[in-house]
Amino acid sequence: MIQWAMTPAPTLVEHWLEDIRMADPERHALVERLRRMVLKSHPAVREELKYGGILFSAGAPVCGIFSYDSHVSLEFGRGAEMVDKHHALEGEGKMRRHIKILSGNDLFKKNIGEYLAMAFGAVGRGKARHVPSAGKAPPRG
Repeated sequence: MIQWAMTPAPTLVEHWLEDIRMADPERHALVERLRRMVLKSHPAVREELKYGGILFSAGAPVCGIFSYDSHVSLEFGRGAEMVDKHHALEGEGKMRRHIKILSGNDLFKKNIGEYLAMAFGAVGRGKARHVPSAGKAPPRG
């Protein structure tokens, strides 16, 4: 009897990554490095393709990676609640904040590992602590 080895079908995330690789190999390498960092951030992290990027959760939504023509963005749905001691978070909305990543060096210069640890840690506690940026009033609740 012949048994056929079945190779799993590529996931939507893998298709998305392949599209980026075909369009811009350097940006693909950056997305993959950032993705590996996120996947190593929490033992229960899950990923899915949604809203044009990869969304990561660990029991609750945590962050997402989005690829643009000139940069990669790491976005935090509850980023406004995060402590921004390195002043890397951008955005002015009620909740969402992002970090623009232009090169592999930005993964270290912008302390991405710390922000990921903070975001995944907040999931376990139910929320992150909010510290307003210098010169900005805290949000009114």
